[in-house]
Amino acid sequence: MKFGITQAFDCSYLPGEHEQLLVFAEKDQDLAWRYGQLIQAGFRRSGEQIYRPHCPTCQACQSLRVLVNEFAPSKSLKRLLSKNRAFSSVLTRAPKENYYPLYERYINHRHADGTMYPPSRSQFDSFVLCNWKSPVFIEAYDGDSLIAVAVTDDIDNGTDQQAFSALYTFFDPDYTTYSLGSWMIMQQIMHAREQQKQYLYLGYQIDSCNKMNYKGKFVPNERFFGNKWHRAEKSRL
Repeated sequence: MKFGITQAFDCSYLPGEHEQLLVFAEKDQDLAWRYGQLIQAGFRRSGEQIYRPHCPTCQACQSLRVLVNEFAPSKSLKRLLSKNRAFSSVLTRAPKENYYPLYERYINHRHADGTMYPPSRSQFDSFVLCNWKSPVFIEAYDGDSLIAVAVTDDIDNGTDQQAFSALYTFFDPDYTTYSLGSWMIMQQIMHAREQQKQYLYLGYQIDSCNKMNYKGKFVPNERFFGNKWHRAEKSRL
């Protein structure tokens, strides 16, 4: 397999650090299948690109996956489920036109200081959609109102390690106090269980970054480092 390494650039998560990516560079006939293999080695998808961090002096980014059938919410997560019990979620395989206005409001209100600002429809499409991998969408509703969307890859690699991979979640800024990011992870776990998936991949856990260290509270989970997966029964944080 062919890979390329990007130039070093300022890390988005850890001040003073530099980031490089290892990028899958083959024009494979079946990229969806290849992605299903590479995700087991810590890779991830963004748009059409399959990558993983490849930083010579830092290994802070660790791919994390939740064991779907063993997941049990903590007391705080149970309280969150109770608080949001009036909300509902559904899985669909076709994107809707009302996704982008919700995404635009989310970026404008929550990430105006980030690399995804200002939002645009072309940026949204290129980030979320993929010619060789159509994601599924977990929609959350308060009554009839769409309040959140979790864009999720359905990983089928022809083995018993079927999985969902959480790509990106955006939500109505008016619902900030409902911790929809964490609640949507639990919805993805629920739908993964219904779809008989073994894992939910959550991207990269970075313990020393407050914006990226919340994923470790979903246990039991496994982290990828040292070229293998390591199980954790409880959160390190």
